[in-house]
Amino acid sequence: MKPRKTKDLKSLAIEELNQLLIDTQETVVKQSFQHSLKQLHDTAYLKILRQDIARMQTIVNERKS
Repeated sequence: MKPRKTKDLKSLAIEELNQLLIDTQETVVKQSFQHSLKQLHDTAYLKILRQDIARMQTIVNERKS
């Protein structure tokens, strides 16, 4: 999976962005669990998801201020 582009995230409404953030966080939890059970084949996917979460949180914080 490729990382999400910042310009694509900035084009989303705040509600959509918050929902996407929640969904991505849930995915990280599930993938981390699979990783701990040695069932995850692409471990780089976890890094991409964490970076996407950071991007989304940054955009949400920029819009709040």
